[in-house]
Amino acid sequence: MHGVLFDSFEHNRWATALLLQTCSDLSAEQLATTVVGSYGDIIATFNHIIRADARYLQHLSGKAPDWLINREETSDFARLQVWAEEAASNWAEFLTMPFDAEQIVTLVTGDYEIHGGALIAQALHHSNIHREQICAILTSLGIEPPDLQPWAYAHETGRGHNRST
Repeated sequence: MHGVLFDSFEHNRWATALLLQTCSDLSAEQLATTVVGSYGDIIATFNHIIRADARYLQHLSGKAPDWLINREETSDFARLQVWAEEAASNWAEFLTMPFDAEQIVTLVTGDYEIHGGALIAQALHHSNIHREQICAILTSLGIEPPDLQPWAYAHETGRGHNRST
């Protein structure tokens, strides 16, 4: 993986997995909750995040998992976790190859062109925004959301630590 992007995409993988785990034991009523300004309920937002992760990569690589091509959605957390991990692994594989961030990418719909580097920035931004919306829903339910910041990722994965004096 391109060194400078390693932690950004590993954080993306880690944060989505942690939030999926946090929400996996919620009741159907809680999962159907939404708040003003969010994409939708928790399940719809997870489907949106994970499918978009795969779709952004499809724009760059031309490859997509069957579940994206078939426009599948699910309320099964085990399946969402598998899809999220597959999308993250596909990104990790893609980012091991040479990549020209200045290349122009035409979106699958054919109506928009963007530099590849800007599309990568959008992919990471998009996931962060929608994970925060799920955290807002959790907060509205009186549930403390997990800390999804890169600081927490770094500490939890050994990519950062307190200095010994």
